[in-house]
Amino acid sequence: MWCNSKAPVLGDFEQLVLLGVLRLELQDCAYGAAIRQEIHARSGRDVSINAVYTTLDRLESKGFLKSWVGDPTPQRGGRRRKFYALRPAGVAALRQAYHAFTAMADGLQSRLELK
Repeated sequence: MWCNSKAPVLGDFEQLVLLGVLRLELQDCAYGAAIRQEIHARSGRDVSINAVYTTLDRLESKGFLKSWVGDPTPQRGGRRRKFYALRPAGVAALRQAYHAFTAMADGLQSRLELK
């Protein structure tokens, strides 16, 4: 069974941040502001950049993400960006959250449709 009682539980915003990283890391642009924009574009949630960075730090300390600092860019006045990517534990936690959500929603599609 996919349920493991010792597995960490992700909050809804943590899930959104991890999904944002997962989408953006394929394009090598998973950094704070881009993650915030992705969350807003796909979920409609307008979140503060501070909330994104706080959550990224928390997810990294839990071992779900890794980060590195990129090269300075002229567009940023010589400042560097901090990039993020999922670690295997982050993929596993996201997979568990996805399975839990889809299992709970299974068979409820007709009741959830807008009327």
